[in-house]
Amino acid sequence: MKRKIWVLIVAISAILALSACGAKTQEDVTKDLTEKLGDIKGYKAQAKMTLKMGNEPQTYQIDVWHNQPDYYRVNLKNAQRDQSQMILRNKEGVYVLTPALNKSFKFQSEWPENSSQAYLYESLVKDILEDKNAKFSATKDYYVFETKTRYQNSKMLPTQEIKLSKRSLAPVSVKVMDTDHNALVTVEFSKVDFNASFDKDAFDTNKNMTGAQLEVPVDASASAKEFKVQYPTADVGASLIDEKDIATDSGKRIVLTYGGDKSFTLVQEKAEVMPTAMVSTQAPGKIVDLGFTVGAMTDTSISWTYDGVDYMLASKDLSSDEMVMVARSVQGDMVK
Repeated sequence: MKRKIWVLIVAISAILALSACGAKTQEDVTKDLTEKLGDIKGYKAQAKMTLKMGNEPQTYQIDVWHNQPDYYRVNLKNAQRDQSQMILRNKEGVYVLTPALNKSFKFQSEWPENSSQAYLYESLVKDILEDKNAKFSATKDYYVFETKTRYQNSKMLPTQEIKLSKRSLAPVSVKVMDTDHNALVTVEFSKVDFNASFDKDAFDTNKNMTGAQLEVPVDASASAKEFKVQYPTADVGASLIDEKDIATDSGKRIVLTYGGDKSFTLVQEKAEVMPTAMVSTQAPGKIVDLGFTVGAMTDTSISWTYDGVDYMLASKDLSSDEMVMVARSVQGDMVK
């Protein structure tokens, strides 16, 4: 009996030893990721993104297309608000399309190479490879990395947890966290196809605008609708000192003035809907990801459109990180 127990113990020890020898190290996985990235010619992914930056979480469905070398199509949809926005990169440049307003903005930008993107596979792999202090762990089915981010507002969202499938190295989930390790942005992937193929005009600007408008038609009456004034909730050392309601030809413009050491002005008014053909405008500044929408950022301002309203935040006192922080907090059903 003792001999049988001893044989069993030896067998179990051998199995455990073999399992340990077969376990991949962080270096092994990063090498595999580098090779995986080099083999991919194009992919499609579907995911759900949840933002916790306002009073209520906001959920978006994301469809991602990427074709080598640098064609991208990212479609973000908020079903609750009938909102849709598309980021498109093709041979002509980088565009942000807003189907409901029949508008297109063109950016002089290297997007997405200049910042982290929680829904782009190659961006996640780049974050893993570039962070020499990344933390690594493994479960039965997943590899898990905790890395620094490369966001424009990295002070607000400094770290992220990236979970990858052991079997395919496909992304499973991403949690982008604040300084207290709270997940403010969560992306959960439901499908990833690393062998995707695309039609010749899959990334054409006009074709994608037309296709998006079949799902979110142009709302010709949007400009006439009343809108609720939104107030930023981020605490940057400024307080509301003035609010002006200015009549315009298309309705009204609200100007909020915040004073203090970090003074700024926030302007908001109903967005104008282009009546017929799509209008493409050169966007001021560089593209900035606000989570719930994409905006244009200069040294002293950020402008964006959300839920049929145009916003413009201007300040000479706020840093770029602080401007992004304030802009991100102007969403949802905020109150003073």
